[in-house]
Amino acid sequence: MAFDEALADRIRELLSARADLSERKMFGGVAFMLGGNMACGVLDEDLIVRLADDEAEKALAEGGVRPFDFTGRPVKSIVYVGPERTSHEAGLTEWVEAGADFAASLPPK
Repeated sequence: MAFDEALADRIRELLSARADLSERKMFGGVAFMLGGNMACGVLDEDLIVRLADDEAEKALAEGGVRPFDFTGRPVKSIVYVGPERTSHEAGLTEWVEAGADFAASLPPK
């Protein structure tokens, strides 16, 4: 499965100032890790974002956001964010920062 390299480059730029940033191939795409914890990633043309369970549930009420059901089973703490929400910088920044802030709140692995 391929992923949107241009979207991944935009995310790299947004996260470049964060400490302990790494990347890992996951789900056939790429995941961005902070302190070993997944913050966000790219799968196909979608952004995937890891959030606290309650924040992920709230996010699902927004347009362009759907459950992360890659395995056929929804994952409570991860959502897909469609390109309509990430095509402009403000939208992408909002989602990437939300995932990064959550990952940074977790103990490093």
